[in-house]
Amino acid sequence: MAKLAFLGMGVMGYPMAGHLAAKGHEVTVYNRTAAKAEAWVEEHGGRSADTPRAAAEGAEVVFACVGNDDDLRSVVLGEDGALAGMAEGTVFVDHTTTSAKVARELAETAAGQKIGFIDGPVSGGQAGAENGVLTVMCGGDADTFARVEEYIACFARSCRLMGEQGAGQLTKMVNQICIAGLVQGLSEGMHFAQKAGLDGEAVLDVISKGAAGSWQMENRGKTMLKDEFEFGFAVDWMRKDLGIVLEEANANDASLPVTALVDQFYHDVQKMGGGRWDTSSLMRRLK
Repeated sequence: MAKLAFLGMGVMGYPMAGHLAAKGHEVTVYNRTAAKAEAWVEEHGGRSADTPRAAAEGAEVVFACVGNDDDLRSVVLGEDGALAGMAEGTVFVDHTTTSAKVARELAETAAGQKIGFIDGPVSGGQAGAENGVLTVMCGGDADTFARVEEYIACFARSCRLMGEQGAGQLTKMVNQICIAGLVQGLSEGMHFAQKAGLDGEAVLDVISKGAAGSWQMENRGKTMLKDEFEFGFAVDWMRKDLGIVLEEANANDASLPVTALVDQFYHDVQKMGGGRWDTSSLMRRLK
């Protein structure tokens, strides 16, 4: 069993760290709001630390799942950052959805201390984290990935190395591009069904078994029809992710007209007070 650390006890990190502990690993956790870390220890054992550095000291692998680029830098760098407490030969695994730029930047800094770095953003949402069935897309070198794959498997059903540093984040961007267009299409379809006087649930039952079927349709279609949007990934976080996507697209000259449009639709949802609604709330905007 390994000595591990996990930084970030949010809706994703809390259960992810829990799965590591459930497999018998010795886990130390850190959270900016200490009460969450203390609640985790009360539930899962292990211990909490006052700083990322203290959490990382003695750990073979340090995991993180925080908010954005700046949040990640704050727990990795500086006098109290994780790298200051990590020894040569250890590995830092970042599960935050960030820019590929910061993944490469931090990987380079870690390499200077002979510490491995894997960018491993996840897909599957809060339910995926709680049930231990996340999809993890990783960037880094093959040897480093091989050393941490067994630990990631504690909370993932699929984990794949996509290329060198930054490739995991770029793959997550593809994931978010696909989701954005799909959810807008599903919203329009359900809106149309209601306006046409159809039984929306019957429509879902039929079309979900054909070419239109998707995870979003299966898991969010019925709640969209009921005007319920308190599930899963929040609009505020999706806009953060799409901002990263559009910045990268501007740099690599990718054309993403639908993604840019849906990003503005999510901005409309935010103006409606829906920043904490889940991403399927595009449906409410159509009303």
